Amino acid sequence: MGILITGLVLFLGIHLVPVLTGMRNNLFSSLGEKRYKGMFSLVSALGLILIVVGYARAPSEPYLFSPFPFAIMIAPLVMIISFILLAAANMKTHIRHTVKHPMLIGVGLWATVHLLANGELKASLLFGAFLAYAIIDLLSATSRHAIKSFTPTSRHDVRAVLGGIVIALLVMTVHRLLFGVKAVPWGV
Repeated sequence: MGILITGLVLFLGIHLVPVLTGMRNNLFSSLGEKRYKGMFSLVSALGLILIVVGYARAPSEPYLFSPFPFAIMIAPLVMIISFILLAAANMKTHIRHTVKHPMLIGVGLWATVHLLANGELKASLLFGAFLAYAIIDLLSATSRHAIKSFTPTSRHDVRAVLGGIVIALLVMTVHRLLFGVKAVPWGV
C-alpha cells in the first residue's frame, strides 16, 4: 500500500503545484520553462508508475463498504461521458467552451463512479484521491479564472465525441485484461 500512496503523493502532488501559484511561479522562474516542464513530466511519470505498481501489489481486502449496484450499472455511460470530456479538454470544442474545465470534470466523474462501484481500501484510496484532486483543482481553476480564450468549432466537437466514445468502448472492452474486472458484458 505504501507504493500506491507514494505514487499518489507524487502524481497528484505535482499536479497540484499550479494551484499554489506562488510555488509554481518560483519553480518556473528558478528552473526555466524547459526544466520546469521536464521535472513536472518526470515526477508525473514516476508517480503514475508507482500508482500502477502499488495498486497491483496492494491486497484486495479489506473492504470498506459494499459497492453500490447503481454505480456499477451506470459506470459504462459515465465512462463514455468522462472520455468525451477528457478528449474535449485539449480541443477547441463547444463542450470545453461551455463546461470550462472538462478534464477535471471528466476525472471527477471517473473517480466518483469507480469509488462507488468498488469497496476495497485500495480502490477507495486511489479513486478518493483522484476525486479530491479534481475537486481542489476545479475550485482553484475556477477561482483563478484559469480559462484560455478560443473560438470553438463543431469539427472539434465531432472529434471529441467520436474519439471519446471509441476510446471509452475500447477501454471497457479490454477492462478485464487491463484491470482484472470485466466492466461490460461484451468485454474480453
